[in-house]
Amino acid sequence: MRRVRVKGLSPFKAGLIAAIVIAIVSVLVFTKDIPFTQPYTIKAVFANTASLAPRSPVRIAGVDVGQVKKVEPFEDGYGQRTSAAVVTMQIEDKGLPIHRDATVKIRPRIFLEGNFFVQIDPGTPSAPTLHSGDTIPMTQTRAPVQIDQVLATLQTSTRTSLQKLLVGYGDALNGQPLPGEDDDQDPAVRGETAGKALNQSLRYSPDALRGTAVVNEALLGVDPHDLSKLVAGTQKVSAALNANEGQLQDLVTNFNRTVAAFAAEQGNLRETIRLLPGVLGKAERTFTHLTQSYGPTQQFAHDLIPGVKETPATIDAAYPWIAQTRRLVSPAELGGLVADLRPAVRDLASTTDVSLKLIPQLNLLARCTTDVIVPTGDKPIDDRFATGLPNYQEFWQSMVGLAGESQNFDGNGPYTRFQTGGGFFPVRTGRVTGTAIDTLYGNAIRPILGTQPTMPAKTPPIRTDVPCYRNGVPNLTGRIGAGP
Repeated sequence: MRRVRVKGLSPFKAGLIAAIVIAIVSVLVFTKDIPFTQPYTIKAVFANTASLAPRSPVRIAGVDVGQVKKVEPFEDGYGQRTSAAVVTMQIEDKGLPIHRDATVKIRPRIFLEGNFFVQIDPGTPSAPTLHSGDTIPMTQTRAPVQIDQVLATLQTSTRTSLQKLLVGYGDALNGQPLPGEDDDQDPAVRGETAGKALNQSLRYSPDALRGTAVVNEALLGVDPHDLSKLVAGTQKVSAALNANEGQLQDLVTNFNRTVAAFAAEQGNLRETIRLLPGVLGKAERTFTHLTQSYGPTQQFAHDLIPGVKETPATIDAAYPWIAQTRRLVSPAELGGLVADLRPAVRDLASTTDVSLKLIPQLNLLARCTTDVIVPTGDKPIDDRFATGLPNYQEFWQSMVGLAGESQNFDGNGPYTRFQTGGGFFPVRTGRVTGTAIDTLYGNAIRPILGTQPTMPAKTPPIRTDVPCYRNGVPNLTGRIGAGP
């Protein structure tokens, strides 16, 4: 067989590939970055950068998240260099996001590490985020204070002033008060030095510190981040007050007036504070009972759920009834009936008005009948012809006898014949009132004994101002009156 020779890479191609690989590796090693990519970078302006150098670490909460790329002088708006510096930092993805209220500090590293590092506080999550290339202003950065700055600050005049300050502070603590200087102080410490007064105040410190500890513990809240939320809310309130200075001035003025009003009513305020414990005690018991009622209320609400669920079906079932009711009250039905009843209702109202006058009169008549007429009819007349029957029964029996007497023989009408007797005793009446008859005469077979009851000498007066029911029952069995 014929052998085929396989051609390899030429020395030129192999050398070119090796050069490219060495170049790529060199770039990755020395730049520690992938070419043609845009890493996230931010800038920060510092008053001074101490010994901060490129490749110094950038940390968040002690974790390395990037490094310093370069440090360059800061130029003002006129192109002039200043003592400040701009630090450019490259941040990895694990250090993002960084917000606009972030703060940056240059901190010294531990002794074994040497040099400095940049510490970043990424800010609050509610603030906008910084984009790559943005700059953090100097107001949000802090640089370390060097020992030479401290020594440069403590010049001879400054040290002299500091000495005078310390001497004055010592005299203030140990010096005796001048006459009248502490007249407004508490009598327990009047005339003593400030140091002794402070020492005596320590006996009240446990209670005060205990109360302060309770307040501080309450400020921590009950859930995580309560304190941070309080600080953030306070910052928002302060920012709002700063943005509205006029309203803040009005607030201070109104607060002053409010405090003055409280001061003017300090007596009532003391009384209110004195009564406040009792009110709080009753309120606590009220809240306790209210808490106890939550269980039955919850059970009631739970039992009410089935009824509420049935409410839509009930409403749907009520629609036909509502439709029928509308037809019932329409003008063609009850509406027309109401229109027809209006005249009758008007007459009934008039009748009711008249009845208000008639009913009292009927009441008087009923009382007269009950108290006078009926008792009079129920009394028997006790005379020689007494039957023992009530008066009204004897009256109707006499009517029956008179009707039987007045019957004629052919039924054409009743009539009565009277014939005077032939007795030896003449009888004469007086004038018959209301008739044309002057006197009646007759003959009795026996002497007249008299009248029962006695005929009054004159007719009793009729008084319309006295109700009938107030009259007494007449005496029908009185003594026999005189004869002729």
